[in-house]
Amino acid sequence: MNITLNNPLGNLNILGVDIGGTHISAAIIDVQTKLPIAKTFRRRLVDSNGTADAILNSWSEVIKESCADLGRIGIAMPGPFDYEGGISLIQDQDKFRALYKINIKDEIAIRLGISKSAISFINDAAGFLQGEIFAGTVGDAKSVFGITLGTGLGSSFATSGVATDAALWDFPFLEGIAEDYLSSRWFLKRYAELTTNTVSGVRELAELAESDSDARLVFEEFGDNFATFTIPFIKKHQFDAIVVGGNIAQASRFFLLAMETKFEREQVKIQVVMAKLKEHAALIGAASCCLANKEI
Repeated sequence: MNITLNNPLGNLNILGVDIGGTHISAAIIDVQTKLPIAKTFRRRLVDSNGTADAILNSWSEVIKESCADLGRIGIAMPGPFDYEGGISLIQDQDKFRALYKINIKDEIAIRLGISKSAISFINDAAGFLQGEIFAGTVGDAKSVFGITLGTGLGSSFATSGVATDAALWDFPFLEGIAEDYLSSRWFLKRYAELTTNTVSGVRELAELAESDSDARLVFEEFGDNFATFTIPFIKKHQFDAIVVGGNIAQASRFFLLAMETKFEREQVKIQVVMAKLKEHAALIGAASCCLANKEI
């Protein structure tokens, strides 16, 4: 699905922002290349357990450093969140508790000296898929499933070029929930079960998989689990493509075959695409919503 958009804001700068549990990234997005302008990219670690003022000031400082002459800002933000009103509803997670029920849109607008109407929000998982679609990753696919694999499980659906959060992380799966099996902690747990050895993370396990049959088996089981979990949603929504991103996707060479084998066995035909924008996907997706003049 290739999307061509005219910039409704003329020559005004369009800033994409990605807010995570430990960081903020920001960059001006080039409308023609659909990529961040490198010299404007800024990233900073943020203490998500800090005070509301400390968090909001850090975010605003990074935005100012990235772009002094702001036109419109698209922000990818984790939920729960009132994306239209700009109000944080995060309460029971180990991040941003100090922001609960604070109007983030108002607070950032005040700190930046701009109208709050210049700020749009999108869910971070939806922003990932929106960015990949905007950049043309999935070609002409009309209905797309997005999955991000990392310390947690992100999921999103897109129809006719508009992505929404699917929030499947806690969907019942096997003997627990999806995130129990489709996140980095499962790799560490499963490898320890097979070998009694510990690894620091998926990257180390991928290095071991070059010569360690147990490590390879873990990735193969993961690929099978991934397909098993996604197949019911693929069949229900008739997705044309699935985009896979996140840090675990960097090791896709070890689980992609098992995943595709499961799809074939279950007679599921779908285009499997590895995300190409990496850490920039969500901020590009957030900015693209501004370009399309959408409030999400």
